[in-house]
Amino acid sequence: MLLVAAAALWWWRRRPRDPEEMERRRREYLSRVGRIVEGEILEIRETSGAAAARTGRAAGAHDALASNGNSKRSLVCYTYAISGVTYETAQDVTGFEERACLDRLITGQPASVKYDPQSPGNSMLIAEDWSGLH
Repeated sequence: MLLVAAAALWWWRRRPRDPEEMERRRREYLSRVGRIVEGEILEIRETSGAAAARTGRAAGAHDALASNGNSKRSLVCYTYAISGVTYETAQDVTGFEERACLDRLITGQPASVKYDPQSPGNSMLIAEDWSGLH
């Protein structure tokens, strides 16, 4: 009986998690422990899900981007500097378009970036309970 329970626990813990849920948890963590630094908007893109996932990985984004076929994804590329190191990344803001006011964002616009002090490359511009977009 114990062996079956241990096997079930092992299987449950190693199953792949939903990328959207992983991203939500990442944003929740950054909202809780993140520090704020000033950054700058580099680019705003609307692209297909598959292209957004490729762009996010190429840009070094930590976002778990879903690729739902032809669904449109909204990406905001941004930069910020911490301790002399400049980071350039992107966040998939799909679902936050209204809060992010994407139609009013422009290249070069300042923004507040919330980052993980233990891993400064892990950052965000917007979450369910916080926004650094001015």
